Amino acid sequence: MKKAQRGKKSKVVRYNRWGYIFLIPFISVYVIFQLIPLVSTVYNSFFENYRSGLSQVGPNFVGFDNYLKIFTDGDIWTYLKNTMIMWGMGFVPQILLSLLLGAWFSNKRAKIKGTGFFKIVIYLPNLIMASAFSMLFFVLFSEKGPINSILVDLGILQNGYKFLSNVWSTRTLIAFMNCIMWFGNTTILLMAGMMGIDPSLTEAAEVDGATSLQIFSRITLPLVKPILIYVMITSLIGGLQMFDVPQILTNGTGNPVESSMTLIMYLNKHLYSKNYGMGGALSVLLFIITGILSLLVFKITDKKEAK
Repeated sequence: MKKAQRGKKSKVVRYNRWGYIFLIPFISVYVIFQLIPLVSTVYNSFFENYRSGLSQVGPNFVGFDNYLKIFTDGDIWTYLKNTMIMWGMGFVPQILLSLLLGAWFSNKRAKIKGTGFFKIVIYLPNLIMASAFSMLFFVLFSEKGPINSILVDLGILQNGYKFLSNVWSTRTLIAFMNCIMWFGNTTILLMAGMMGIDPSLTEAAEVDGATSLQIFSRITLPLVKPILIYVMITSLIGGLQMFDVPQILTNGTGNPVESSMTLIMYLNKHLYSKNYGMGGALSVLLFIITGILSLLVFKITDKKEAK
């Protein structure tokens, strides 16, 4: 018996060994491209290390001076506010549109034809590079672009409107682009959750006389809440990392009056000027802010579910 048990254990060990072997490529890539840069970023944040003209200053250990300088400048809170405003303006219509389309496509009673085609169409903007999308909108909404030409020809405007010179029109364009690019991905995720709901629940509710709105609010939404939390947290992380759309649309300036300057654009300024100490400190702070906000979203939604 003991020999048989030993033989089984040795076979299990040999079998499990292949699992560890297959994990080696992933662990190697993670250590080289994520863990080492993360540690080096935290390390560099405690040093004064930048270029002044042709001369290199540092690296000199300065402790938490870089962090104190970021807070005393006060710009970080302005850029955080800009980032959260543009994220909120894009996320709210995105989640509402995704819930509507997800409920529509997953409704078996609607018997919608060609749902596969529509799924591909709504997901296509997600495949377009953000840089190409930004350049397209930059041309469309420029002062002498096609949109202004159409509005002037229709008599709606007398002269071309400077979309990119107005604070809220610029923010709206950035939010709109982010909404268009990501609502397809969100719709697919929510639709997958809705299609996994047991049809007997909705059938029982219909027999009891529940309306479509009551079924959606009291059955569908509570059951897809885990996916909604996942979408909200991942969207929040993506929103805090918002860079390419406002960078290209405003030519890296964040204008007008830096109202569309995001945290990552601010970080890019430090890295472009080779101020690695300040860039590292800002990266660490951004990591902490992302963690705190994600935790708050999870806790708030978890409390609501508990009630």
